[in-house]
Parts: sequence; C-alpha cells; structure tokens
Amino acid sequence: MKKVLVCGHTNVETTLAIEAFPIEYSPICYPFFGIQTAVAGVGYNIAKALTTLGSPISFLTLVGQDLSGQQVLHQARADGLPGDNIVAGMPQTAQSVILYDKQGKRQGHTDLKDVQERPYPPERFQQALQESDWAILSNVNYTRPFLTQAQQANLPIATDVHTIATLDDAYNRDYMAAATILFMSDERLPLPPEQWAKKVQQTFGTEIVVIGLGAAGALLAVKTDNFCERLPAMPVRPIVNTIGAGDALFSAFNHFYRKTGNPYTSLQKAILFAAYKIGTAGAATGFLTEMELLQLAEKVKSEK
Repeated sequence: MKKVLVCGHTNVETTLAIEAFPIEYSPICYPFFGIQTAVAGVGYNIAKALTTLGSPISFLTLVGQDLSGQQVLHQARADGLPGDNIVAGMPQTAQSVILYDKQGKRQGHTDLKDVQERPYPPERFQQALQESDWAILSNVNYTRPFLTQAQQANLPIATDVHTIATLDDAYNRDYMAAATILFMSDERLPLPPEQWAKKVQQTFGTEIVVIGLGAAGALLAVKTDNFCERLPAMPVRPIVNTIGAGDALFSAFNHFYRKTGNPYTSLQKAILFAAYKIGTAGAATGFLTEMELLQLAEKVKSEK
C-alpha cells in the first residue's frame, strides 16, 4: 500500500497554563498540573494525526543528538509512528514553550536551534518518495529541496504556510508555488479571505486553497469549479488550548481528501476533527480515530 510522505519539523513542547493575558508579574507561581512536556512540532503533529486517523505514513524529520532526541524516538514508537526516518542530524533538538489561558488563547515561543541550517539526508527522502502517493512537506528549510522532487514524481503536494501576508514572501514562495493543496491562516492576510484565495489561485494555479478562520471556521477555494465559500466552525466541547488546531485541520483534510477526492466533505470532517482536538492542552493530543470522528459527526448531526 502506498503511503503519505510526511516531512516536517519536530520539537519538544512545554505547555504552561496561565490565568490570563497579559501576564501580571509574580516572582513564582504554582500552576499544579498546569505544566506538561510532550513531543510535538508541525511535522510530528501531522504524522500523529494521520496515523490516528488510519493513513499509512512515512515520517521524515530531524532531531538532536541529545536526550530530547531520544525522547522523540521513544514517543514516536509509543504513538505508533515509524521511526526509521527520524534522523539525529543536529546537536540539540528544537524546543517550544506554549502559554495558554482559560479562554484558550495561546502564545508560542519556539527555539529552532540550528534546524534551519541542517539538511535532511536526500537518499532517505528519495526512498520514501518511491513508496508514497502523497507528499506533505511542511515549511521548514530542510524540506525545500524536496519540492521539485515531489513535483517530478507527479505526487500531490500539500503544505501549510501558516501566517502569511504577501505572495512575494521570500521564505514561503517556493512552497506556495509548488503546492497542490495549500493551507494558511487568516491572521495576517492583507485582503478578505475570499479575495486572497482567488489571488493565490490566479498567481500559482493552486488546485485547493484552505484558509483557517479560527473560531469562524475555514474558507475553501477549489479551482476546478471556481468554488470559494466559508464553512462554519462546529464547537463540540470546551476549548482548552488552540495550539495545533491548524495542523489538525490540515491533517484531517488530507486524510479524507486522499481517500475520497471530495474537498467539500473532507473539510467538513476536518473542521470537526480540529474542534474536538482543541479540547486538550498539547499540540499533538486530542486526535480522534476515523471511526470516532464519524460517530461524532453523526452525533452532531442528530443534535441539530
């Protein structure tokens, strides 16, 4: 069976529950059970979500030659992720600290170490590419050389450029130009999402554009039928932390779109998947299996 190739960032993430933003100074606080450390990062979040949903994957990522790198390998095994392409290719593993309040608002601090200067072994990517029919390349520097290879192999390329403000973004333009499926957030857009999605498709010819709208849901633009509409959010349980919501949305969309070829129902399911996920504190927690998600969808439908 062909796999989904996931190549992207991994870090060790510490989440800290706070009372509210802005933070009032205090020399010490005791947030009992409010500090958690886990393995996360865009690539890891996507790999774990897809595995939980039932997609077969290859997972390619860089970690450090340190205790945190060993933690990543141990956690990947525990989460059922393949660990053969987790490469200890740098001295230290990247880290992040996420503060979140009781309303679910969050602030992230990410220390990438020197991951942006480190290459991923190309022979490992080439082997994984031959075993795959779908390529998810997150926008970390070591995936950049692989965009052309995935295009030459005629694989659909899915990527998320997160917060973006211009089509001429020097860092993200390669990813936007190569993507078949392109996700992003509306947080920094200079235009209304509908206008922006059309501009993206006119510039790059992108087949599928999805713009996350936070609590308002997501916008879907499909080039083949000129579809461009908003799909509403579907709250299903109290929000704890919105970290990782975009990765969850992206993962579930790719899982269902790869299976069905239907972008409309795929995004509906992805919105529900992300809505459930943000009822937990960590970026790589709160994922449903496909069966659990379908059961939740039936429950939400019956309650309307």
